[in-house]
Amino acid sequence: MSVVAINPIMPGFYPDPSICMVGEDFYLVHSTFAYFPGLPVFHSKDLAHWDQIGNAMDRIDQLPLKKAGHSQGLFAPTIRYHNGTFYIICTNVSYGGNFVITAEKPEGPWSDPYYLEGADGIDPSLFFDEDGTCYYIGTHENPEGCRYNGDYYIWIQELDLENMKLVGEKCNVWNGAMRQIVWPEGPHLYKKDGYYYIVHAEGGTGPEHAVTVCRSKNIMGPYQNNFCNPILTHRHLGQDYPIKYVGHADLVQTKCGEWYMVMLAVRPRSGYTTMGRETFLAKVTWENGWPVVNPGYGRLTDTVEIDLPEWNIGEAGKKVEKVYDFTSMDQLGHEFLMLRNPSEKMYLLEKNEGLKLLCNSVTLKEKGSPSYICVRQQHHDFKASTTLDTAPLIEGKRAGIVYMQSNEYHLRVEASKEIATMMMCTNGEDQILGSVDISDNSSIKVSLIINGLYAKVEIENSKKEKLYTSKPIDIRALSTEVAGGFVGCTVGMYAVSESNTNATEERACFTEFTYIERE
Repeated sequence: MSVVAINPIMPGFYPDPSICMVGEDFYLVHSTFAYFPGLPVFHSKDLAHWDQIGNAMDRIDQLPLKKAGHSQGLFAPTIRYHNGTFYIICTNVSYGGNFVITAEKPEGPWSDPYYLEGADGIDPSLFFDEDGTCYYIGTHENPEGCRYNGDYYIWIQELDLENMKLVGEKCNVWNGAMRQIVWPEGPHLYKKDGYYYIVHAEGGTGPEHAVTVCRSKNIMGPYQNNFCNPILTHRHLGQDYPIKYVGHADLVQTKCGEWYMVMLAVRPRSGYTTMGRETFLAKVTWENGWPVVNPGYGRLTDTVEIDLPEWNIGEAGKKVEKVYDFTSMDQLGHEFLMLRNPSEKMYLLEKNEGLKLLCNSVTLKEKGSPSYICVRQQHHDFKASTTLDTAPLIEGKRAGIVYMQSNEYHLRVEASKEIATMMMCTNGEDQILGSVDISDNSSIKVSLIINGLYAKVEIENSKKEKLYTSKPIDIRALSTEVAGGFVGCTVGMYAVSESNTNATEERACFTEFTYIERE
């Protein structure tokens, strides 16, 4: 029996994938940058179907993100399992640097972070050798001084897990497969047939991204270059190829002996990427002691056949329809995100009433903790809607729906008791796109319809009568290519006040939220 995985296996903003296998189960984690909770944990039994079972960093005191930019915070986690314990190692570039968290179960609870003294740089990974010794592998600036931007080295050192301290000699082992390469990063270490292999990324996380590999008989080197490098890239396929930025890979071997690779890539529309970096899958074989990715193709494919029985039958390929009735929910699902370190009072779920968001004074344009609850964009074409009670929106209170790339680039619809206003924020500056009188309505339904690189806003009253339909709005500015950074767009609910009303805890009330894929 076999199963067919459809690429990307994790559509939307799920970058920097890392994977491990325990028994017959696979676990996958991703970067989250300034979003909270951090580091989503997914489970699968067939590599094709994935179910989110938690977030590894789900406590505010566990994940400091104060004033972190959208593309700061948590970078590039690695998940590994050894001797009954799960380990995630990661970098918080906004606080503390490189750290390890542990858990007995992948769904958690995960420990508080152990910050590693002397672990400079980013993109750490762990490797457990056959004798149980744990090694840290990461990247940092060229110790002899950077000759150019991105002049980095991969380094290895033993990690004492009992005391969470680096011990022994620190060895700079590799600085890339090609001459004057930039950003050798995301290294993962493996052992096969007597060789230690480093699989890593080169060329930066944009159009020149690539997967390369080197090997050595000794873990501290010297490492031998694979003359077939890069073993995977799409940089030679032209600017119009539908899948780009391929890199940052991690390997896993199934119980039946097959090897697979997860990696990130993007699917732009007309050269613009709004969903961010997604997770793809490829098959790997070994020839002459080196890994070969998707033999016969040499690039990512739309589907991957996997020699495993199908799990979670029937979900792949279905149209995605997420419907949340907040009046009947007692907690939010693992898929919901907030920004930085939200207060515990930011939202309430009240039976028969809905999701109540605090109207605080922090706006989306600040590097603070606005009242914003969202999900990831996962399709080029989708419709997101929310129903909002406008009665509480008095004295400078506003609430609505937001399509967000970052604090400086987003599209939002803000409703007060009397008026709803559409605004595009570009490079931190607001532009009013339109407004409509809603004073005769006690509730409204606000929808954002995304069609590739264009958006449309619709507003309905409780009788489903259209109050407003906007003209198509160009959203190319909300792409990675314009806004920059490492994140993809999210969409969700927002509340704000013109004055600080935290003491009175005045709230906006949302009764439902839907995210529906459009064909």
